[in-house]
Amino acid sequence: MKNLILSVFTVLFAISCEKKSTETQLATTPSDSVTVPETNEPVQSSTLQTCFMGNTEKDSIFMTLDDNLGTFTGKLRYKNFEKDSSFGDIVGNQNGDTLKLNYTFQSEGMTSEREIFYLKKDGNLIEGIGDHKTTGNKEVYANYSKIRYEGQVLKQEDCNVLDKKIKEK
Repeated sequence: MKNLILSVFTVLFAISCEKKSTETQLATTPSDSVTVPETNEPVQSSTLQTCFMGNTEKDSIFMTLDDNLGTFTGKLRYKNFEKDSSFGDIVGNQNGDTLKLNYTFQSEGMTSEREIFYLKKDGNLIEGIGDHKTTGNKEVYANYSKIRYEGQVLKQEDCNVLDKKIKEK
C-alpha cells in the first residue's frame, strides 16, 4: 500500500515538474505575434478623451470627457461673468443618447455635488434643464420625465486648446 501511494506521488510530482518546465519555457520564449516594448513607458490606455465648450454672451462652459469603456470621467468648469463660477470633477455613464453625470465642484469656497444630464446630438452635448431637489448633500433632478434638453449647447473642441482654458482662473 505504501509503495502504491509512493508511486502515485512520484508520478504526480514528475508530471507537475514536466508541466512547470514547459510553462516556463513557453513564458520565456518570445512569440512572433507578441510585441514587447523596449522601454518602460506606460502602454496607452483605452480611454478616449473628447472636449466640449459652450458660450452664452460672457459665460462659458468647458468640459473634458474621458470615455473608458462606458464609464465617463472628466473635468467641468462653469466660468460665469459677474456670477459665481464653479470647477470640479464629473463621473457617470451613458444611457442611450444621454450622459448621466455627477458633478462634484467647488464654488464660493464650498464643495457641492449635483446631478447633470446631457443629450448627445449631432456631435454636440445639450444640457438638461429641470427642477432639482436636495437628497442628502447632493442636488438631483426632481422628476426625470420633466427634464428638457434645451440648456447650454456644448460643441466639440480641440482638447489641447480647451485644456488651457479649463485650468484658467
